[in-house]
This record gives sequence, structure tokens and C-alpha cells, in this order.
Amino acid sequence: MAVKAKVKIFREKCKGCGLCVEYCPRGILELDKKINLQGYNPAIVIDEDKCSGCGFCFLVCPDVGIEVEKVEEGGK
Repeated sequence: MAVKAKVKIFREKCKGCGLCVEYCPRGILELDKKINLQGYNPAIVIDEDKCSGCGFCFLVCPDVGIEVEKVEEGGK
């Protein structure tokens, strides 16, 4: 069974620094045009199907605002 990854960005923790966007090797993240409650443009996932689950976004996030979970295809 194939393994996929699910990226969860905690919108209200994100300060829009863009490190995750810059370091994502697959280019699946970008900064949202809408601001969060803190007044920042948070990162969003634009193409989760391309995510390899490498975790670079999680590792570079200074605000611990990202989780990467590997899931079996067809799983939750």
C-alpha cells in the first residue's frame, strides 16, 4: 500500500515568515492572501498530493506551526 503525507498548518500560529515555502522541495506551499487573526499571511498547502512527507517544512518552522503525518493511502 502506498504511503502519502498530510500537512497540517496551524493557521493562527503562522507568522508568514515563508521559510516553509522556500524550503519545500516539491513547491506545495505558498503564503495565503488572507490574513489570520494575528495579522499575518499564513502558509497554505496548495497541492498536498505532491507532498513526499520529507518534513522540511516542519523542521524550519520557528513557530512549531506545522505537522506532517504519513498516512496509508485510503486511510485517514
